[in-house]
Amino acid sequence: MRIVMGAQNCGFGPAAELVAVSRLLRGHERIFVGDGVAAAFARRHADAFDEIHEITGASGTAGTASAAIDGLVKESDQVVSVMDADLVVRSVVTDRPVVMVDSLLSFWQVGRPLAHIRDLCASMPRRSFAAADRHLGTLSPHERVIAAHLLATHSVVQNFPGVTHRTAELADAGGGAGPVTHVTGSVIDVEGLRVLRDLPRVAEPEYDLLINVGGFKNFLLDFDVNNDYLRLLHRWVADLLRDWRRFTHVLVCGGPFGAHREQTVTAAGRKADYRFVRQRALLRHVASTPHYLLAPGLTALHESIALAQLPLAIHEQHYAHVFTVRQLDGTLFGRMASRFADVLPHHRISEDDFAGTADLVRIAGRIREDDELYARFRRTFNERIEHYLSLTPAQREQGVKELRGVLDGDPISAVMARIIPTPHPHTPTGTA
Repeated sequence: MRIVMGAQNCGFGPAAELVAVSRLLRGHERIFVGDGVAAAFARRHADAFDEIHEITGASGTAGTASAAIDGLVKESDQVVSVMDADLVVRSVVTDRPVVMVDSLLSFWQVGRPLAHIRDLCASMPRRSFAAADRHLGTLSPHERVIAAHLLATHSVVQNFPGVTHRTAELADAGGGAGPVTHVTGSVIDVEGLRVLRDLPRVAEPEYDLLINVGGFKNFLLDFDVNNDYLRLLHRWVADLLRDWRRFTHVLVCGGPFGAHREQTVTAAGRKADYRFVRQRALLRHVASTPHYLLAPGLTALHESIALAQLPLAIHEQHYAHVFTVRQLDGTLFGRMASRFADVLPHHRISEDDFAGTADLVRIAGRIREDDELYARFRRTFNERIEHYLSLTPAQREQGVKELRGVLDGDPISAVMARIIPTPHPHTPTGTA
């Protein structure tokens, strides 16, 4: 079976989930299509795909880029989309079955009745992607994702607080005509994690502390634009080395530190390496490094708890992080999380994806430029770290257990096997 696959071009989370799903579909012909940070991640993990098509302007409706994607979709037997609403629409227009994978279903903000979105989907023209795109043009980006679920053949949803309510709403709106919905547990690299769990613990890990900032880049944030968070991080890491004698060697990893952006900084005789680390190498570091700070993205959190590591959340980069930490407030992870509210307790963050993210950019900039605010940031962050380090092994284990209880669901391997069965070893590719 020829499967075209794509992921929302927003940080590393969607692309990492796509790689995890693709690794479960060996025996099929797996074709990645996309651009930006999603394509960069796919190229770093090229072994998960049989072909990679990096198409600039993949989200557009006109020109050669759109035509190229439509051509790939038409030549496919099946489409898998991780939160890429446009790819779902293209699949429906070309009459291809499509699986919509989503780790943020309860996050999407909907300002219209779901019945209205359902009716738009039902009346959507199928003659071209451009026509369908215009028809759905009144929907916000979040509502487009919800529309993609209603249009999909199968909806695979990673469990999270609020998911049960949202899936019930979608079922009611669909009136029995919606997708087949599957609630799953962690959408992560099952095979890579299984190998790591079987390895013996490293007696002397390479690093004392791992700081994972994720992909960072999204609809507003970039490595050189709206990057006050990264500039604040750089200032703080040098002070972390000064403040914490126990952290002699720190790894700071993520999308912003690839290629020419790699560097090593030293302070107080201690050092921090800034690196872009491939996914499975990152998992090895998560498994072996005794202490772990991470941007509170769900994929990284799921990987951490699968490896029985309780991380400390660092400050929010974008609005989805605000949502994630808030929804997990009932867990030790949520209560421990570092927040910009520690520094500016009365500063309101807009309850909107774009505006809330813009607020966080401004907050990071204020803290970085104001020495008094920065001193408060440094002090409160150290307090969070001190509390995290004081946890006993039993407390950390209980924190992981809490998260597993909240995020549990059917294994993603079992869910995908039901939707796209593994081909018989003697079945030629393309005829399964």
